[in-house]
Amino acid sequence: MSDLLIPIIVMLVLVFGEAGILHLTGRQKIDWHDVVFNINSGHIVLWLFRCTEVLCYGLVFSRFSLHLFDSVSPVWLWLFTLLAWDFGFYWLHRLHHTLRPLWAVHVVHHQGEHFNLSLGVRNSWYSSLTGIPFFLVLAVLGVPLSVFLVVSVLHYSVQFFNHNALTPKLGWLEYLFVTPSHHRVHHYKARRFADSNYGGTFIFWDKLFGTFCRVTPPVEPGYGVQGERPSSNPLRESNLPFLRMLGVRKTRAQPPRRFNVSATIVIAGALLLFGLVLGYIQLYGYDIERVTTQQTALFLLLSAGSIALGGISDGQRWGVVLWLLVTLGLPLLFIGIWDWRQPYWLGVMAGLVVHAIALLAGQGRRVNEAQREPV
Repeated sequence: MSDLLIPIIVMLVLVFGEAGILHLTGRQKIDWHDVVFNINSGHIVLWLFRCTEVLCYGLVFSRFSLHLFDSVSPVWLWLFTLLAWDFGFYWLHRLHHTLRPLWAVHVVHHQGEHFNLSLGVRNSWYSSLTGIPFFLVLAVLGVPLSVFLVVSVLHYSVQFFNHNALTPKLGWLEYLFVTPSHHRVHHYKARRFADSNYGGTFIFWDKLFGTFCRVTPPVEPGYGVQGERPSSNPLRESNLPFLRMLGVRKTRAQPPRRFNVSATIVIAGALLLFGLVLGYIQLYGYDIERVTTQQTALFLLLSAGSIALGGISDGQRWGVVLWLLVTLGLPLLFIGIWDWRQPYWLGVMAGLVVHAIALLAGQGRRVNEAQREPV
């Protein structure tokens, strides 16, 4: 499973590395709570649906494939898949901006108000599900699952790179590939810019279908989506757009912030939670056909941890309570019941306990300070 773990670890290093550079150089004011939400937005639930996407692809390939590439040179197979995958993504992305059910998924990505690498991993829980019908065509034509996975990773890596805030214009590459300068336009808040530059890797799809925008305003008009500012709760942000789409007008407003938590505590919690996700991927990979009780329990706890971290970022006390339940429940299961005593798990468990103590100490200190304030 190292082929799955290494890209995720590299992604985390790059996200926090770029954020650190932007912060230290003053090129961008970093909202660390926003960065944490971005890497926490999809998290373990998104991984589950990615596994569902892979499972569907494998089933269609094994049962309905036309095997058109069985006798074709690998060079032509890979070239076709690179182009066909990106062509499918172009139309998937364009329809995300056109059809309300797909926009209800995609809007989470566009709600990010800061253009940096962390925005590249900000997604709805359901992002992977929307791509299934677009890419199953490749399975029917006979593109093997292994080729599909590698090409997917390559394209997603390019898209991740295209959210970075440090790369200038790339000269002649701008004519062929989607670059950060192209994709930055797509994330402008003004709708006339957001509805352009849909390509993932190759920019010529936009030029071919009339959605390319080369003109940028002299002053950046800001990023994000018009309307209510999003919360840091992935459960709320992944599902609220569907409630609004279904006509539930009186959706509960985001409650006021009750307290502030230091960015250090939030970042540490996110990294510990991601450490657990890496362990989950190492154990179970893409296999969801034989789900065990242990896998289900770990999945639910990690999902609860993701939601709790969002609540803490929003300054909600329920987030602290839920996080403490998760940090107590995980060691109880891992050590007390399952007897998982490998050094990796013990290290993450110890980190969670220390984090819970630090979080409680910080809250206790704030309560004491509030009590000492004159009435």
